Amino acid sequence: MAEVHAQAHITAPPERVWDRLTDFECYGQWNATHTGFPKGVPDAPAKGESFQENMRLMGFPAEVTWTVEECEAPRVLSLSGNGPMGVALRQVYRLVPGADGGTDVAVHSSFTGAAVSLMASKLENAGTSALAQSLSRLADVVRASA
Repeated sequence: MAEVHAQAHITAPPERVWDRLTDFECYGQWNATHTGFPKGVPDAPAKGESFQENMRLMGFPAEVTWTVEECEAPRVLSLSGNGPMGVALRQVYRLVPGADGGTDVAVHSSFTGAAVSLMASKLENAGTSALAQSLSRLADVVRASA
């Protein structure tokens, strides 16, 4: 298993952050691993809905089928996914209002499967970097939408 975490403070209320986080039309503007939606841009996430995403991590392309496990605006978005070579993914975004009116955003991702055990350390390093870059870009997208 490989697990990665990142967090950031975004100077905008949770509702504005949520709007950008869950707007799949702008997903590629901030998500560092995203390369496309092979079956079209999904609607806003809702519990039980599934969608396909093309992504790239550590230079490797992958198609993942995601299912929305939890969607509580503007607090939690939890996705479970199935990727190539039997890799199972989980990604959870948590938004917490900050004392300054901004939002503390935390994301946790995990990868499991036989293929993961062969490269867990490299995957954790690359994943942590990608999540940090994604949250930084998300902050930029939220600021630009003000």
